[in-house]
Amino acid sequence: MQSRKIEIIPSISILGNKITRLKQGDFDQEQVYPESPIDLAKKFEDHGITKLQLVDLDGTRNGRPMNYHILEAIAGHTDLEIDFAGGINTDGAVHKAFDYGAHKITAATVAVNRRSEFASWVVSYGREKIALGADALSDTPEGRKVAIQGWQKDTQIDLFEHVEYFYSRSLKFLKTSDISKEGQAEGPAFNLYRDLMEKFPGINLIASGGVYRLEDIERLREIGLYGVVFGRAYYEGMITLKEIEHFVASH
Repeated sequence: MQSRKIEIIPSISILGNKITRLKQGDFDQEQVYPESPIDLAKKFEDHGITKLQLVDLDGTRNGRPMNYHILEAIAGHTDLEIDFAGGINTDGAVHKAFDYGAHKITAATVAVNRRSEFASWVVSYGREKIALGADALSDTPEGRKVAIQGWQKDTQIDLFEHVEYFYSRSLKFLKTSDISKEGQAEGPAFNLYRDLMEKFPGINLIASGGVYRLEDIERLREIGLYGVVFGRAYYEGMITLKEIEHFVASH
């Protein structure tokens, strides 16, 4: 498979107006960082980053987005293309996200609970604007089952069957996490991503979870992924902004 440029997408997760990281989606295991979301977004942009994932953890927990004001502020102070996620379950929420400056939205729970509605968003808003979030535990005996509501709820839905439904309905962007890898700094789920790329040729696959060194990003690029989301690797100093800037410039 011919490798291509890979998009480097830092993640900023918001809980209570503060940057917060959760371990495997567990709200009882949170790490709060003192930097302001706007300042950090500017810092990413200053180091060559062009895209940002903004996760509304309050929205995930409440079932509706709560941090449009932070989305609006980052969109107003940077030129970053923002992928907004967290609690987007209605058409009205999608509209508001775009009104407040999102370039793209990612939704997961609605795609499980109301498949046809999410599929209609792909058509009505366009393939470039709507991404499917489909996260799963890839190493369970039962197989790769989808988890929703910020990983707070398990389902018996097979990940590959779930993606197939939307792939056959023109889905272009897919963001997938292996939940067991998230926040563990043990490396991404390379086999999972390789299998997804093989099963769904042409999909723009974005990996999330487990990245802790530039070699991980390089391997994902070689597999053919469109992008990689990282968070903990930066927040805990495993990958520096200077290293990211050099990687972006050299690829």
